[in-house]
Amino acid sequence: MRDGRMDRLAQWQAQGFDPGNCPVRMVLDHVAAKWTSLILLELARGPQRFNALGRALPDISKRMLTQSLRDLERDGMVTRTVYDTKPPSVEYALTAIGHSFMGPFGQLLDWAEKHFSPIQEARDVFDAN
Repeated sequence: MRDGRMDRLAQWQAQGFDPGNCPVRMVLDHVAAKWTSLILLELARGPQRFNALGRALPDISKRMLTQSLRDLERDGMVTRTVYDTKPPSVEYALTAIGHSFMGPFGQLLDWAEKHFSPIQEARDVFDAN
């Protein structure tokens, strides 16, 4: 992926890159988590309540959904709005940062769909050896 420019890792290393404090790694730790991508895809459809997200992702535990939403909220990708109803209802929505992530994320999804079969074939060959 070199096009005459210094690659990113070389740029970061020239700036005193600290692998323990890598900004990309710190962001990808959350957005690349097992459930985060599916939660973001659901929220890209529009704001949703906690139970609606749980129904849309039936395999996720309530604890994991809660933790994933907290991580996304902490990262500024999701907002949590509590409505003063009896019982209180909570709605989650993408923030501007969350929406801005969906463009590059969509490209990654396209890549994954396009390359899933050859990757699966490579895994099968590798596992057979």
